[in-house]
Amino acid sequence: MKDKFSIVIVSKNEEGNIERVLQSIAGLTDDILVYDNGSTDKTVDILHSFGVHVHEGQWMGFGKTKQRAVELAKYDWVLCIDADEALDAELQNSLRTISFQDANTVYQLKFKNLLGEKHLRWGEWGGDKHIRLFNRKIVNWNDAIVHEELIMPPSVNIQSLDGYVLHRTMKNTVEYSRKMVTYALLNAEKYFSEGKRSSWTRRYISPQFSFARNYIFRAGFLDGWEGLLSARMTAFYTFLKYARLHELWKDKQRVSGGQ
Repeated sequence: MKDKFSIVIVSKNEEGNIERVLQSIAGLTDDILVYDNGSTDKTVDILHSFGVHVHEGQWMGFGKTKQRAVELAKYDWVLCIDADEALDAELQNSLRTISFQDANTVYQLKFKNLLGEKHLRWGEWGGDKHIRLFNRKIVNWNDAIVHEELIMPPSVNIQSLDGYVLHRTMKNTVEYSRKMVTYALLNAEKYFSEGKRSSWTRRYISPQFSFARNYIFRAGFLDGWEGLLSARMTAFYTFLKYARLHELWKDKQRVSGGQ
């Protein structure tokens, strides 16, 4: 008998996206779990209208929140997707054919990242792929407050699935800039807690290198205006992350009297 799998989503104030993703996963499983951490818009109402399992809980950072959501799933095999993502028809069909025989196998999904309605084929977002389907007895998320990663034993076997996750990264420059600021500040806090430092090179050279890498060497310029915007936003994110990290260390030195 074919093993079943759960689909897990973490959401907050996603009324503009959540219906799209729910429509794309309808019928794939009898266990769709959405962990909502404080929506104040119509997200929860939409979730209930689709009849999915809704758990309303607190935000504990990206890693720990996803861990908790995975724990609440009905089945050990779990597909983790975000509220601003959706599965295309080919990927839906791929998921229907998996036998789930080996718990040490993880499944890698290809992404099409969209800025507005523009598919970013080059630069930082081109050729994007991530492991999102796994057995929770073997694999799970780490504790990172941001840029969470899966903890996997060396013995795992990675398989790729046909089809794409359609990821609507940001709908406009306002949303894009707000997210970059949020992620940069969170990552600075993460680095600070890990004892990492912000050198002169990281503050002044890394942002410039980031832009050159994504816009020139990864051919982001081929994506037109959106490619330029993406490369500049990533460079700004890099600068702000290390600038804030530098500030955190200065604040600590001031409080401790320079000791």
